[in-house]
Parts: sequence; structure tokens; C-alpha cells
Amino acid sequence: MNDKIKLDISGALQAAAWVEGEIESNRSDLAAAAQAVDAKRKEGLLGFFDLPFNKEGAAAIKQTAEYIKGNFKNLVVIGIGGSALGNRMLHNALNHPRYNELPAGKRKGCPRVYVLDSIDADYLKGLLDVLDLKETAFNVITKSGGTVETMANFFVLKDMLKREVGPNRAAESIIATTDASRGVLLEIARQEGYRLFHIPGNVGGRYSVLSAVGLLSAAVSGIDIDELLSGAETAVKDCSAHDPYKNPALMGAALHYIAYQRGKSISVVMPYSDALDYFGDWYCQLWAESLGKTKHVNGTAVPVGQTPLKAIGARDQHSLLQLFLDGPDDKIFTLLRVEKRQNSFIIPPPDGAGNELQYLGGSTLEKLLASELEATESVLAKRGRMCLRISLPTVSPYTMGQLIFFYMLMTAYMGELMGINAFDQPAVEEGKRITYRLMGRPDY
Repeated sequence: MNDKIKLDISGALQAAAWVEGEIESNRSDLAAAAQAVDAKRKEGLLGFFDLPFNKEGAAAIKQTAEYIKGNFKNLVVIGIGGSALGNRMLHNALNHPRYNELPAGKRKGCPRVYVLDSIDADYLKGLLDVLDLKETAFNVITKSGGTVETMANFFVLKDMLKREVGPNRAAESIIATTDASRGVLLEIARQEGYRLFHIPGNVGGRYSVLSAVGLLSAAVSGIDIDELLSGAETAVKDCSAHDPYKNPALMGAALHYIAYQRGKSISVVMPYSDALDYFGDWYCQLWAESLGKTKHVNGTAVPVGQTPLKAIGARDQHSLLQLFLDGPDDKIFTLLRVEKRQNSFIIPPPDGAGNELQYLGGSTLEKLLASELEATESVLAKRGRMCLRISLPTVSPYTMGQLIFFYMLMTAYMGELMGINAFDQPAVEEGKRITYRLMGRPDY
């Protein structure tokens, strides 16, 4: 099919003569990493592999989405981390860039969608100022059922909602997404009769966007979640080989691992598309929380990890690019290109301007943006900076499904290559315990 995303590694190969040789010398480790991921999948440990094939779950999500569309004008997603970033990513990529500002007719009657992942009281007040609670549904998402920031926001909003519409109508306005067998949110949902979706036990929060965590709000806003899952299913099939030249996710992991071994401790993702802005935020959580770990080597604790950094082209060519080119050679870059955009604008001849800008006349904004990407790619290679390119034919549910799964699988491979568990976050738990104690939780 011609609507598949493509990984181009030529920029990395041009930047440094040693890259191709390093790929070859790591072949056995790459095959072992792919085998380890396959084994964990077969053991049922990597549930994100199963999400693209869950047609029954998608049907239930669409049914609830229709209920929300038929009864409410707004949907507020209450979550944090993986329970929020994926929602933002999908809406930023696949909806109108001013979706919530459009009149209902231009949204095809779909509700406005807001994501609440801040416990800043001023931010919450700002959100409440644009909502009519009587016309608002709430999707509260926490896998553990007790994420303190999410539940604090939920308790505030639930109390306000009950006072506004009464307990029965409030229960009809709330959808809970949480673990199937444990947690405070599950208990509350069952007690008060909320609509309920379960997050599979073998799917971590940052790997959960293709579950009800991300799909419900997407479906509510009219995004084709079947196509999204179909794209992910395509990526599952296209990224199954143990040969990096036949598996783009494995090749991506290989190049990031090789770069990391060579002291490139920062991974820059730079979309040349505003639609992929929040993809960068989602990626930063996925890469950082999965790979930033302490491993023990010969009894000694060794911190490992590659720091993710988001940049946006061409905007950050006027801020970060100077550092990327003249600063330390401690980064590997991935530029994201969109081949065809939904809109086109011709640049008119600049009236009254001198010859300096006349060349722009008759060209297009999309050609200018594509030219800036190629220029950045070229100068990075000339400076010996490792640079990959991922091309999307267009930004669509199908291509986003591919891109999302590609990155989740690449992260899993990278974890195996680094010899760490890419699916836990032990250091974060320590901070949570201190927060509990400071807030007066008795058992802490």
C-alpha cells in the first residue's frame, strides 16, 4: 500500500561512516532483542500488541461515544501522563487545529473535547469558565484507580457536578476507565453506577493510547478509530522480522542504541507538522519513563537512559537548531515529514518588495516547509549528526496508528538492548510515597 509510513536512515549513514558497520556488528544483539520481545508477547506480558486486534472493545467504545455525542456538548478527559498525553496527541493530529472553537455544525455535531491533566487551581478555574456542567460528560482515567492528581481533580468536579445536576444525572455523565479488578476508582464506579471501561492489566499507561484510554475521546470527536487500529495492525505485521533491514522499528532501536553507545544521550524528535506537535510530548513520556532506569552491573548501580527532546520545524530552527548544529554532538535526530497536507496556500508575489523576496511568489507554504526540512537534514548530515527521517503520506488515523505502534515497539526493543525493563517506573513511585506523606495519608 502507498499509505504506509517509511523510515529513511540515509541521513544517519551519511553522517558517520561507522554507523553501517555498527549495525552489522550488533546483528546478534538485535536479533536477541527481537526474540525477547516476541517471547514476552507470547507470555502475555506485552498487551499493547493485542490492542489493534480488539474489535469487540472498539465496538463498545463506539457505542458509548454515540451516547456521549447524543447527550452532551462537551467531554472532559481527566487523567495525567499516559492517561492524558495520548488523548491530546490524537486530537491534535486528527482533528481541526481549532476544533473546540468551531461551531457545532463544523464539528459535525460532535462534542468539544478537553483534557485536564493539571492540578493548578487557576487552570481548572479557566476550564470551568468555558463549561456548562449540565452539558458536560467526564471520562476519568487512571489504571491504578488511585492516581492522586487525577482523583483529586475528579473529586472536585464530581462534587460540583452533583450539586449542579443531582447524583443520578451526575452518574450518567461520568465514564470511568481503570483496572478491571482493583482500585478506588473501580469501587466508586461500581457503587455509583458509572459506565466503565477496563485497561488490560498487561498494558501500561504510556502504552495504552490504543485502548479505551485514548480511543473513547477520539471516537467522541469523530475520529475513525477502526482506521487507527488498522494502521497499528499494519505496523504489527510490518515490524515482525528479526532483521533490522526488514523491520523498521528494530532498525530505529538499533540506530538509537548505537548512538547511545557512542555518547549520544539525547534523542530529538522534530516533526515538520503542527499536527504532530503533541506526538512529540507523547513520545517524550514513552521514551523517558520506559528507558530512564538504574541497572546493576557487577553489583554497582549504573544510571542509564536517553533523554527525549521535542522540537518543531520550522519554528525551532529559530531557537534550538543553533545548538543542534554547533553544540555538543550528543544527539540523534528524527525528522517527521508529512508528504501531503490537507490544505495548500500559494504565496503571492510580494508587492512593493525588493528582489530579495520575489522568489517566494508563486510557490507554496508546504513547499517552503518541505524545503526547510530538507535543508535541516542536509546540514545535520554535513555536521556529522545522526539523523533519521520518518515520512507519513498524510496525517490520517491509518498513518497515526502505524506511527504510534512503531514507536511503542521501538521502545520495547530499545529496553531489551539496554538490558532494562521498559515497562516499569520504580523511581516515580518513590516521589509518590513522599507526596502521600506530605498530604497526610495515614499509612505513609
